[in-house]
Amino acid sequence: MAELEVGAPRAGAGWLDGDGWRRLERRLGFALRRARASGAPALASITARIDRAVDPTAVVAASRRPGERWFCFEQPEREGSALAALGCVRALEARGPDRFAAVARRWRSLAAAALTDEADGPPGSGLVAVGGFAFAPDGADSARWEGFAPASLVVPEVSLARRAGVVNVTVNAEVAPDDTVDDVLGRLGRRLGELRTAPLPLLDPAPAGTSKVLSPLPPSHYEEAVARAVQRIRAGELEKIVLARDVEVRAPGDHDPAAVLGVLREAFPACYVFAVGRGAATFIAASPELLVRTEGQRASTVALAGSIRRSADPAVDDHLGEQLLHSDKDREENEIVARRITRALAPHAVWVTAAPDPVLVRVANIQHLARPIRAQLASPVGAVEL
Repeated sequence: MAELEVGAPRAGAGWLDGDGWRRLERRLGFALRRARASGAPALASITARIDRAVDPTAVVAASRRPGERWFCFEQPEREGSALAALGCVRALEARGPDRFAAVARRWRSLAAAALTDEADGPPGSGLVAVGGFAFAPDGADSARWEGFAPASLVVPEVSLARRAGVVNVTVNAEVAPDDTVDDVLGRLGRRLGELRTAPLPLLDPAPAGTSKVLSPLPPSHYEEAVARAVQRIRAGELEKIVLARDVEVRAPGDHDPAAVLGVLREAFPACYVFAVGRGAATFIAASPELLVRTEGQRASTVALAGSIRRSADPAVDDHLGEQLLHSDKDREENEIVARRITRALAPHAVWVTAAPDPVLVRVANIQHLARPIRAQLASPVGAVEL
């Protein structure tokens, strides 16, 4: 195994100190011995504290290579919580009705075999898998979603986790039997050396051309869909239907996902702001809804249903909120969602409890009814399975 001199200059030295590089070298050595003994690649990972202010999302957005996988997830108002990741050491993908369970099994197996540090620090520190899932078992039937598998988790090369000003960096590597420690260290050093601390770019306030907003279907199609949905609900076939419509915004030049991220986290600091990059495409959004959070054998989620607009006038805004809180229609809609969530959690839980009444959750342009739901799980179950 190669010797590393304390204080020796190395690409990416600003992200790992001398102790971090020594730990990484030792971890890679263990992984190489395991790989050669088994004849299969071994996964090695280390995590280190960064003792300076770092914006994980901005670093990843500025440092991503053309076409590579990248990921950002943050909630600015939750103590600046953020997780951002670059590259792909291992991809876990599946399709079909069992895609969640299939990916979860592969992740558990991979994580159990990996050589890692104990998780310590902000949520998202240590070995993680990041990505997303489609609603449909075989994904969306659209060229826009090409490159996004119906179930896709990625173990990144580098990830940055932050909360309350504390930042950890995690470096992952897959070590093959024919690798050398020096070769892998060199690859990781070059990767870390490419990390940049530039701020997120700004959207051009006066672009050269004019954007076009297009919808492939006329408004009448959506109105007819709403009418059919109401008929089916009144007939007792369904309790709640969520309709969506496809709107396309065509800009004179390329959309910059990093600039869009900056606008979203500034405008919606209480929301979960995220981006999932695959090739030339990026899935990007700001949502007030977290599907599920698990910690050990505890699970928590929120039934978010029933909405009304915001107002710039505080008195009108409060009146709208009270109107929503006392709306029979919206409270019933929220109860429907809460019942469905509790039924879904029940087979996995010792107990499930939902708040007796919803509360208001306000974001920049809309306010919702939200009903917190908690569960004590019968055994540790990951968020993906739930």
